[in-house]
Amino acid sequence: MSYRIAIVGATGLVGRAMLDILAERQFPIAELALYASARSAGTIVQWQGAALRVQELSPSAPSGHYDLALFSAGAAVSRTWAPVFAQHGTTVIDNSSAWRLAPDVPLVVPEVNSHRALEHRGIIANPNCSTIQLAVALKPIAELYGIERVVVATYQSVSGAGQRGLEQLAAELDGHEPTVRISNHPLAHNAVFHPLAPDGWSEEERKVMTELQRILELPSLAVVATCVRLPFFRSHAEAVWVECTRPVDLEQIMATLAASPGVRLVTDDYPTPRSTSGSDWVWVGRLRRDPNNDRGIVLWIVADNIRKGAATNAIQIAELLAAHGVLRNPSSTVPVPVQ
Repeated sequence: MSYRIAIVGATGLVGRAMLDILAERQFPIAELALYASARSAGTIVQWQGAALRVQELSPSAPSGHYDLALFSAGAAVSRTWAPVFAQHGTTVIDNSSAWRLAPDVPLVVPEVNSHRALEHRGIIANPNCSTIQLAVALKPIAELYGIERVVVATYQSVSGAGQRGLEQLAAELDGHEPTVRISNHPLAHNAVFHPLAPDGWSEEERKVMTELQRILELPSLAVVATCVRLPFFRSHAEAVWVECTRPVDLEQIMATLAASPGVRLVTDDYPTPRSTSGSDWVWVGRLRRDPNNDRGIVLWIVADNIRKGAATNAIQIAELLAAHGVLRNPSSTVPVPVQ
């Protein structure tokens, strides 16, 4: 069985990664349509031997009766268009922040809470990139010992801010004045924060704190996050301190993580943003006990923010729905037509 798919935001970093991953994972596609802003409309994208023309998102787009729409075009676009696609019988998996805290929209990481995807009413939210890798690594620990408190510092690549982040850093490293910016501060040879609200918190930090509670289904979990942008291009790293509800056995945690879906445990070295770029795994290393608390552990988590932190997670959700036979309007045709 194959499916009719639309990608909204197809020319962005995540949209392009979605195209790559759909091909890599051989997702069964009957028809593929690409949508983006007016600026990108008319662009031809080569995919699997077909030339796909990027279309501007317009009121006629949802009338294609797609089975699945993968959104990665920002919250404003998702708030406007995701419900329209859903009303036309399309299942929407949205990579923006628009629906992540909506009580009737599941927020899903397949390795953690896959059952929630089956409860959707047309829209499924893809979590924040930093939250996804954190949830995948912490879920097995929560099941073993319970979790009371998480303190996380994220070290995030500039690609988390999209193409503008890549362009600002590349220009600065080449000694040029950037024409686009994600920060008023230099990125090269520096550490910067996401935009800060008057209360001192960034939206990124709030995303991590609130989304982790929801994904792990631990609404009273104490979470504190500090999110930092560092001058590398790909993957996010996290230094994490966890306080469990019971004293921990480090060897048991290591054995469990090594066998957990989506996790790669590193014991002979440690994962880095560079070593994990291009991977779909969540890499865990430097696992150690808190010497001051028999319920505490410290670990290092790294993952590719564009793939597992966004595009791969979304496609894994689609695979889950297809496996349960709940992607809408199944089609038996095979060719991928030029749009």
